[in-house]
Amino acid sequence: MALVMKYINIMNRYMDTHGDPRTKDWPMMSSPFPTLAVCLTYVYLVKVLGPRWMENRKPFRLQNTLIVYNAAQVIFSAWIFYEIGISGWLTGHYSFRCQPVEYNNNPRTIRMVHACWWYYFSKFTEFMDTIFFVLRKKESQITTLHVIHHGCMPMSVWFGVKFTPGGHSTFFGLLNTFVHIIMYTYYMFSAMGPQFQKYLWWKKYLTTLQMVQFILIMVHAFQLLFIECNYPKAFVWWIGMHAVMFFFLFNEFYKQAYKGRKSRPSKFQKEDAPLMANGHVANGDCQTTEKKLLNGHANGKLANGSSAKSSNGYTSSSNGYNKNGVVLANGVNGHTTELTQRKVK
Repeated sequence: MALVMKYINIMNRYMDTHGDPRTKDWPMMSSPFPTLAVCLTYVYLVKVLGPRWMENRKPFRLQNTLIVYNAAQVIFSAWIFYEIGISGWLTGHYSFRCQPVEYNNNPRTIRMVHACWWYYFSKFTEFMDTIFFVLRKKESQITTLHVIHHGCMPMSVWFGVKFTPGGHSTFFGLLNTFVHIIMYTYYMFSAMGPQFQKYLWWKKYLTTLQMVQFILIMVHAFQLLFIECNYPKAFVWWIGMHAVMFFFLFNEFYKQAYKGRKSRPSKFQKEDAPLMANGHVANGDCQTTEKKLLNGHANGKLANGSSAKSSNGYTSSSNGYNKNGVVLANGVNGHTTELTQRKVK
């Protein structure tokens, strides 16, 4: 135990010596451990405790809550985008080729430092995406990609705010908040109900936009490996490799969710990861799954007192109608073998 405390003290001295004194006393900035604790708590909550607590409970609808939450995220992201942009990137003061960190107390510089901290804080508010999945029992959307993406980001951004608040790496925050403005706008309209679904045909392009974002971040970061620039190389690798990791994770999701859907529909329909709206509901649209399914329309009739028996994927009912081993009405596919005097919704 004494050895552990010794290394913690050494690390704290390093943080005090090399950290930016302007953010030293800001909330959560004195040590990385509070941020790490919150991230680990988030993972435990959404992967273990939350699903266990919801196991015998009905899912919450939360429609109005989701609309308000997503609208707030749009406004918050737009404000951070504006602050990062007006402090350097959109005013011509920052160079896209090489931008060192400014450690002075100029009002514009301090404004960028504050924007960096608020960007860090926004990564905690995004935990609510997953918490809403848990409360709505959308376990299939709490994917490895989703949890890694949300769980890593606060810890990743913490180091930037602690050591390099401003400069070259804030380009990441500028692009990311821009993407989030579009993304949470999609989520907000998706949460509003089926009457808006026809306007949301562009969902898959959000994933493409995410991947383009990571490519731009990679190019922007790794260019500093080939030119002289007074910016820490450690953070060049830190930002660049994060972009590489997320690019391949999102690319794999894209191939599974969209390209793989045509040839192997049964395997991938459940993966809608970070670009599934936290307010998105199927709204009567059954998606293709193994031998059960259709597009939300019954090709037969389900009468009171009728029964369905399944054998080898074939169902026969008392009125002579059948469909792929399942009973389907009003966008709901039946999973029981007998339905008697029930109203199928």
